[in-house]
Amino acid sequence: MVIMKILFAVLIVISGIFYVMYLWDFALVLFVVMLAMPVLMFIFGYMAKKRINVEFSLKERSVMKNQEFPVKLNIENESIFPIGKAEAVVEYYNVFNNQIHSFRLLLPIQAKNDQSVSFRISSKFCGIVKIRCAYINIFDPLRLFKFKVGKNIGTEIAVVPEGHDIAGTVSYTDRINEESNKFSDIQSGDDPSEVFDLRGYIAGDKLNRIHWKLSSKKDEFIVKEYSMPVDVPSVIFLNLRCYEDSEYTLPVFDTLMETFISISKFMLENERIHSVVYFNENQGFFTERTISDTNELSEVVSELIFSISDNLYCEPPEMYFAENPNLSFSSFTFVTSAPNTDILSYINDSVDADFKNAIVVVKNYDESKTENIYGEMREIPVVIGRISNSIKDIEL
Repeated sequence: MVIMKILFAVLIVISGIFYVMYLWDFALVLFVVMLAMPVLMFIFGYMAKKRINVEFSLKERSVMKNQEFPVKLNIENESIFPIGKAEAVVEYYNVFNNQIHSFRLLLPIQAKNDQSVSFRISSKFCGIVKIRCAYINIFDPLRLFKFKVGKNIGTEIAVVPEGHDIAGTVSYTDRINEESNKFSDIQSGDDPSEVFDLRGYIAGDKLNRIHWKLSSKKDEFIVKEYSMPVDVPSVIFLNLRCYEDSEYTLPVFDTLMETFISISKFMLENERIHSVVYFNENQGFFTERTISDTNELSEVVSELIFSISDNLYCEPPEMYFAENPNLSFSSFTFVTSAPNTDILSYINDSVDADFKNAIVVVKNYDESKTENIYGEMREIPVVIGRISNSIKDIEL
């Protein structure tokens, strides 16, 4: 563009000399045209700038991490002036580490028309990826002037973490939700309110389980197997509080989320309805959501990611326990990124649960060598990105 300005300035000087040396009408017209062209180009470019609209469009609100997703940049030119060259600078970054990536797009924009350009990006970690147009430079036909439009127009998308296979056991205890009517489809239990199956009598069966009316018709003893409730008070407490701001912040957050999903999926696979508690920054308080199937888990994960602020602000978990004393569960799993002795000691001493676990995300294997000092509660270190290797025999 600088070269074009220099070249045009030289042409104006030449046309001026030509006009001085030759008193022809043509020389005058040429000189006036050369003087008017920059003014006209500026007016055309400025008017086009005022009539251009820019926006992004996404097909989905959430995608899996490491999966490329399409983004479309739409530019609408409502003016009568075509733009021969437009240069768009697009930036994108995960809000939890602010490492900005950028690239340029070149495209023409026809008059009274829409122009779209598509590109694909992906994210290595979960979180919220913000995509913005830093600016779009448009040029007049002679490329003497440039104007910025579409500055800081943006959108965002939730990048959903993945689940991993973990090993452990899900135990069925006497603590049940008495108002629940959800029972196991694959395992019998001791709840007389629902019959799981009917079978022939086996020595040792309790007499009160014999179905006398059916037995009289069959001329043999038929025994009722009762159902196993699956809606038991099991909770995963996800502590999203960020304990350090470094290069590990995003990997730690990613591992926290994937640990929660892995445990939740494991419980669903074993027919255990459960709840998750987390701090919702948008609402300003701790939220509890029940998860009974994979669809609800997906909804909770998307809501959870969108509820987190850019600075990963989270109220300390002590506030939740102060507002909810005398907690009692079948299993209680606390997922955190710091071995906070005070809060872990409080959970061990004050939370009533048959099984208590503290899942602590650590940076490396050296930090994972911890001793269990919390009595009833078991502390399980999870190394960043090594969820399956770290959680091998959890009890829930």
